[in-house]
Amino acid sequence: MPRLPSLDDLIAGFDVALRTLAAKPVSERAHPDARIPDADLTEAQKQHAAGLMRVNHCGEVCAQALYQGQALTARDPAARTALQQAAKEEVEHLAWTERRIHDLGGRKSVLNPLWYAGSLALGVGAGLIGDKWNLGFLVETEHQVGAHLQSHLQQLPAEDARSRAIVEQMYRDEVSHAAKAEALGAAPLPQPVPVLMAAASKVMTTLSYRI
Repeated sequence: MPRLPSLDDLIAGFDVALRTLAAKPVSERAHPDARIPDADLTEAQKQHAAGLMRVNHCGEVCAQALYQGQALTARDPAARTALQQAAKEEVEHLAWTERRIHDLGGRKSVLNPLWYAGSLALGVGAGLIGDKWNLGFLVETEHQVGAHLQSHLQQLPAEDARSRAIVEQMYRDEVSHAAKAEALGAAPLPQPVPVLMAAASKVMTTLSYRI
């Protein structure tokens, strides 16, 4: 039987949503770029880097909502713990990307509430289907996020060591999340699902880079 969230779960989820969208995120770990000096970037390089980091920030907003929704409906306590731990680390990613966007003179996407709502609904649906598919969804999400991060490492200005350090650490974390989910019994998703996920991600990244 599907696990339906309790009132306490819903209250906690509402609190997470408020903190994700309105509060300043805090990282327990040191920011990956903390000891790296700023490079002398041109205005065009700053705008491009800020756009890429805004996309990464939106991805973390989506991940926070997705994992929250999945954890709300996960049946297995181990799966729920893995999802909650992944969400906790995504908060750190939010903190890193948000500060870097600010340092580059950029701004966060105004579409974040929309991305959050859609991802939360998707996460709840994935959890209702069953834990092995829930975890499979986590694995595929992390693989696609990892591919985006790798592409951003190729696109970021070579001189922008601070942004690159953040993206590299985020990539390592995403790989770890996927490995943990696979170890817990994640099932590979049917082929149409990853294709649809990639198409939706393309829309998000394209809009978030600009808006």
